[in-house]
This record gives sequence, structure tokens and C-alpha cells, in this order.
Amino acid sequence: MRMRKGDLVVVITGDDASNTARKVLRVLDGGERILVEGVNRVYKHVKRGHPSSPQGGRLSRELPIASSNAMVFCSQCNKGVRVGVRVNEASRERYCKKCKGSLGVIGRQKADA
Repeated sequence: MRMRKGDLVVVITGDDASNTARKVLRVLDGGERILVEGVNRVYKHVKRGHPSSPQGGRLSRELPIASSNAMVFCSQCNKGVRVGVRVNEASRERYCKKCKGSLGVIGRQKADA
């Protein structure tokens, strides 16, 4: 899985493409789609009497985008980068392919049976 909840990503294609890092709110469909803060906003029209909006109107919300349309943001490179997985003695970690800096630990190494 390339992206995780809470990661900073850069959207590289679509109407919301920019170099600004944004936060991943949710990962859906096993990592195929992601919900990014402030990206792919749409209006949902709500009838009067709905619990979330008693007076009715338009609610602005985000819809998921394909995870291939975003890249993980590396704070050392200060841009979107490709991600690799490095296996250490005790754990696995994601790393930036450009500067080889760590992007966080994924989990523990599986013990041999």
C-alpha cells in the first residue's frame, strides 16, 4: 500500500492538480482510491428536513480520487516522490526513491516459522 491515512500527498492530475501538499483523510478499495482534504469537491443537494441540514440546501463534500493521481510528499525533497519499501531486521519502512529518506514504518518483520 503506497498511501496511508494521514499522509501528505501532491495531486498530479485532474482539476485539482498542484504542488501543494494535502492530507489523506481515508483510503478506500484496498488502496485503489483515496479521499484527500479539499480535492474533488462537489455539491450534494439536500432536501429540507434532512438530519445534517434541517433547512436544506447544498452541502460541499469531497469525493475519492484514484490513488494513481497522487504522489506521496517527501518533506526532505519538498515535492511528490515515488515510494519504495525497505526491509530492516525488525521492521519494514517506506522510503523516498529520490533521496532515500524514510517516510515511516509500515509494520514489523514477519517471524520465521
